[in-house]
Amino acid sequence: MTKIASIAAIPLTMPIAPGEHRTSWGDYPSVSIVLAEVTTDDGLVGYGEALSRRSPQSTATVITELLRPIYIGESPFNAELLWSRAARLRSGKLGGALVEAIAGVDTALWDIMGKATGQPVHALLGGMGRTKVDAYASALSWDAEDTATRQLRAALASNYRMIKVKLGAPVERALEWARHVRDQVPVGVRLCADANCAYDLDDAIRVARGLLDLDYYWLEEPLAWDDVQGYRLLRASVPIRIAAGEGEHTSTAARQLIADRSIGVVQPDCARAGGITETRKIITTAHVFNVAYGPHVGAGGAVSAAANLQLAAAMPNFLTYESMIFPSPLRDELATTRVGAVDPADGRVPVPQGPGLGVEIDRDALEKYRSAPVRR
Repeated sequence: MTKIASIAAIPLTMPIAPGEHRTSWGDYPSVSIVLAEVTTDDGLVGYGEALSRRSPQSTATVITELLRPIYIGESPFNAELLWSRAARLRSGKLGGALVEAIAGVDTALWDIMGKATGQPVHALLGGMGRTKVDAYASALSWDAEDTATRQLRAALASNYRMIKVKLGAPVERALEWARHVRDQVPVGVRLCADANCAYDLDDAIRVARGLLDLDYYWLEEPLAWDDVQGYRLLRASVPIRIAAGEGEHTSTAARQLIADRSIGVVQPDCARAGGITETRKIITTAHVFNVAYGPHVGAGGAVSAAANLQLAAAMPNFLTYESMIFPSPLRDELATTRVGAVDPADGRVPVPQGPGLGVEIDRDALEKYRSAPVRR
């Protein structure tokens, strides 16, 4: 029986051009991820991605020092059992870098399971028969008119039917910016907005009302991730769809936002929320409460894009996929085929159909973007 023989953690970092990925938190000059590379005793190799924006070496250490002893010698088909064992490493509330590290290894196990059986992961999950998924362009940079105008034109030329706009503070500028974008978008193209936790409740209500008047489809993360009561009050105050959940690491943590309908779209990120095993639980919980699912992809790489596409293809409450539009070598170069890009013919994103995640790593690109070790 197939056993896990080795686990490597590979930190990767890419530069981002100024203004291309500007949120209410500011510009991102670079973004990092960690690839988990899991090899079995019969030669199968699976890849998973762990979200690790600024300290990939730290996450890599969690994988190699804490997780590797739990997984070595075990069957990759026991992903649920191994997830439970890894979760017992915590000494408090489950989340943070530990679960993000687990995400990388867990997703690699699903990649191996698919390769061992000759099936894409979405088939292993009991798929919905989707070979393409609806998608939205993410995202027009906040308060950067020249860049955002160029991004908007490219998104429209690629036939996206929904486009996301980044917002920030103050409220007056946010609504002016939202109106400016609305005036440039043709009829039939939806808009949604993402505030990246920029507001308190009072300002969030003002922004939500303004976006409702401008016919925006959703307002994403207007409040801090842990302001559960604030989301409930916002939802009760303004009849606009609220999207959130990219900051949640587990189904337990996401449960309250979902169960009391504080949000209309839950957005777990497979590279943060414990990999495919735990992310599926978040999505299934949302399905039970009739809440839609739209994966967060953000600045993730090709493996994250593929894993989130596999879930999008399989889950019954899937709504739309976050198709990133700013240049990203970790997404566009790391795999031998491009992942997550929209097909201009119909404005939808193809789902990889090969075994496992359906992508193969470009070793030259991997070495090109490998993070330098931290010097002390």
